[in-house]
Order: sequence, then structure tokens, then C-alpha cells
Amino acid sequence: MEEPLDLMRLSIDERVYVKCRGERELRGKLHAYDQHLNMILGNVEETVTSTEIDEETDEEIIKQATREVGMLFVRGDIVVLVSPPLRTT
Repeated sequence: MEEPLDLMRLSIDERVYVKCRGERELRGKLHAYDQHLNMILGNVEETVTSTEIDEETDEEIIKQATREVGMLFVRGDIVVLVSPPLRTT
């Protein structure tokens, strides 16, 4: 491995974790990517975390919404982190 995108190349057809801006997380099979980190993911599980304040108790309430998406185009400018699959040798 000589460049950071080499790790992406090795993760093609593997499940990856993608952390995005706006408290959004994606887990899916990496089908394609480019130098801008635009990605095509398949069999995606998207999790969105939101925080609300309970008006009565002033407590912070954390909510998570999850959905399944068959195929998703991810624009690279929202990507914060990409984690390849855990490899044990």
C-alpha cells in the first residue's frame, strides 16, 4: 500500500463503514469509488442519530432511525471517515 486510496481499492466488494456529516452512518458493500470519495454502496444500512431536548425535564433525548437501501450513491464531500472491513491474518 502506497497511497490512502489503495485501502479503498482493497475494500471493493467488501462491507465498509462510512461516517458522514450530519450524524449519519452507512454500512454497505463498496461497489465503486473515485478520487473525490464519491461511492456506490450496495445493501446499505443507514443510521441517522438526532438529539432533542425534552421540554418538561430539559433532558437530552438521543434518537436513532435506521433504514435499508438496496443501492446508494454517496457524494464524497459528506464523507468524514471510511473504515475498511476488519481483516484478521
